[in-house]
Amino acid sequence: MTATITDTIAAFSLPRFRPGEVWLAGAGPGDPGLLTLHAVNALSQAEVILYDALVDEAVLRLAGPDVIREFAGKRGGKPSASQRDITERLIELARQGLRVLRLKGGDPFVFGRGGEEALGLVAAGIPFRVIPGVTAGIAGLAYANIPTTSRDTNHGVILVTGQYAAGNERGLEWGALARTQLPIILYMGVTRLGEIAKRLMESGAPADLPVAVVQDATTPRQRVLVSALGRVAEEAAASGFGSPSIVAFGEMVRLRAALTPFAITLSAES
Repeated sequence: MTATITDTIAAFSLPRFRPGEVWLAGAGPGDPGLLTLHAVNALSQAEVILYDALVDEAVLRLAGPDVIREFAGKRGGKPSASQRDITERLIELARQGLRVLRLKGGDPFVFGRGGEEALGLVAAGIPFRVIPGVTAGIAGLAYANIPTTSRDTNHGVILVTGQYAAGNERGLEWGALARTQLPIILYMGVTRLGEIAKRLMESGAPADLPVAVVQDATTPRQRVLVSALGRVAEEAAASGFGSPSIVAFGEMVRLRAALTPFAITLSAES
């Protein structure tokens, strides 16, 4: 007999979502199969969901039939709710005694502003739970057949974002990052790819350093561009790559060519 989602949740004795709580959950990078059981459990019990732009509709369909959905997505360069407004809305709904699920793409604590929201909830005296999710910088590369780490190429990796908080427009010290000689995985930075590549090369990174751009990672729309640091910005623009994209700079990108011929795609059709 095939177990239902409810049966599965019951079998694992997953936690009860109590009125007045806020759960900050990661929905993963897009493929619903990457949801954790804790995230599915949260979806099944939530009374209201504030969800981000990158949360797939198939994920939202796992919620209860009477759940209230509120879009709270933020996209760079486009009109969107302020972070303060989102946090205040979470507090307002929790004080109404509702089970409030804040559903984010990827992991809420990896460039997801989950820490900011958690601090706001603490200040308001609202109990909360954090449900980690699969982050796009790792899963997106895996779906593109690029290992995040490999003993043959790298023993570490640096995760960075191309978006900066207000008042910190200077951003990262790309020269310092380049000098570590560790691969860099860039979130939310495809629109600044030319500037970033230039700074890395000025800091000593070779122009032939392998680079991969993965757009719409883990979804049926996923596209992958493999290039080199000196020409990746031009090639990405010419091929129409845009947000959301993950960019990987490093020798592990070369492994994609060896892995791809025999890799089975993890999709609903496979």
